Amino acid sequence: MTHQVTAPATQERALALLWGGDARGSRGPARGLTVERIVDAAIEVVERDGPSAMSLRRVAAHLGVGVASLYTYVPGRAELEALMLDAVAVGRILPHERPGSWRDKLEALALDDWQEIRQHPWVLQLGAAEQVPGPNMLRWLDSALRIFEDTSLSEAEKLSVIESVDAYVRGLGRLRTEAAGPWDEESGIAPEIQQRDHTLGHLVDFDRYPALQRALQAGARPYSGDQFTFGLQRLLDGIEQLVDSRAG
Repeated sequence: MTHQVTAPATQERALALLWGGDARGSRGPARGLTVERIVDAAIEVVERDGPSAMSLRRVAAHLGVGVASLYTYVPGRAELEALMLDAVAVGRILPHERPGSWRDKLEALALDDWQEIRQHPWVLQLGAAEQVPGPNMLRWLDSALRIFEDTSLSEAEKLSVIESVDAYVRGLGRLRTEAAGPWDEESGIAPEIQQRDHTLGHLVDFDRYPALQRALQAGARPYSGDQFTFGLQRLLDGIEQLVDSRAG
């Protein structure tokens, strides 16, 4: 289930936490706790048990404290999710710091995000990060826009390119993570999908679907890793045509 951060009051509290507001409340700090430590513990819980199992009570148990201690730092689950998403928004290297051309940097950005989703699908299953942007998210976006500093794209076009690539990666990632469980690293296909396809092979007369049958017989598999790379390259081709047309 995806938990959306939609209530205005919740957004205000999350933004205050993300941008340095008072996170302790009025009941006093618990010994040894910090917002950062709570966020780290919440990420450990989600990595271990999945997003549906994450709650402030479970995070408190993981830390060995009472749940009331967490409320002095984090008002609720939605605000904690916003903090978690911002904590993982920036990888080891910023997009504009990567070597190569703008296309090399943009491709590396997309592939890194794709790998992150494969390893940590919970980043797509928590709250709507776009509604409560934190320091790391804005730092990432600022860096991504700097990829195009040496092009003639307009500022609006730069932002649209970044959003389009991000939407492609996240959209395909959601199809994977919401349709099935963890992916098989060797085949790039979730075990549940493999079992479904095996069952369909016995139940469906694919002679009724000749175009689909030809694709399957040729070895094409919906939403496999190869299709991700193919789609990304075609998207980058279109962006390259736009960049070249502006340069001309």
